[in-house]
Amino acid sequence: MGTFVLAAEEFTPPGQGLFNYPPIFGDVTKPMVLAVLSLLIVVAVFTLGTRKMAILPGKGQFALESFYNIPRNTMARDQIGAEDFKRFIPLILGLFSFILVNNLFAIVPVLQFPTMSRIGFPIALAIFVYVFYHYAGFRKHGFTGYIKHAALPPGVPLFIAPLIIVIEIAQKFLFQPLSLALRVFAAMFAGHLIIALTAVAAEFLLFAGGALTVPAPFVFVAGIAFTFLEALVQVIQAYVFALLAAVYIGAAISEEH
Repeated sequence: MGTFVLAAEEFTPPGQGLFNYPPIFGDVTKPMVLAVLSLLIVVAVFTLGTRKMAILPGKGQFALESFYNIPRNTMARDQIGAEDFKRFIPLILGLFSFILVNNLFAIVPVLQFPTMSRIGFPIALAIFVYVFYHYAGFRKHGFTGYIKHAALPPGVPLFIAPLIIVIEIAQKFLFQPLSLALRVFAAMFAGHLIIALTAVAAEFLLFAGGALTVPAPFVFVAGIAFTFLEALVQVIQAYVFALLAAVYIGAAISEEH
């Protein structure tokens, strides 16, 4: 028992410092480089993939079209509506692709960092979506019409209208963008921390000696399992972010609340 207690005292789990990178040059850090790299990857894939379009698609074109249909059909068309969705496809597709690549960086050897685990990036994207869907709403309904559209659902009894207005305004103009940013940030932050913890713990147990080496392979296998689970979470979070963006746009420009 004394060996386990001593080992626990010596083991230092990874913490918030895991996400702090020193500048590579000037004020440029690794997460900034990864964000730019992800943008270049997305642009390159769609540029090269659509350079030689054919009626009978090859494997590459078929894969790209299948990927494109996810934000086009299940996000933009289903959430915004068949009449208005086409002009919003580039936005939804861009958000989904950009966030997905940045999330998947966490399991790419050498890179091994999810950009969205730095809160500034999700906040910037959430603010962009926030401005965009409110702009779409103001453009569709006019200033007064959109405020009324966003704040007061039809059919609300007059005696509770003031309370509903406060709740709806707080939700539309404060909680929606906040939850949009925090959701993807929390998932990427926690997932990266868990994977790092299993890796550090497995290494520590392996070299600790004695009985502590026994659980080391199991912790290592658990780390691999968590990596696959995190890959699934990375895809889901990118999907959810883009889907909610489509939901908010659809709600902003809809004729009914």
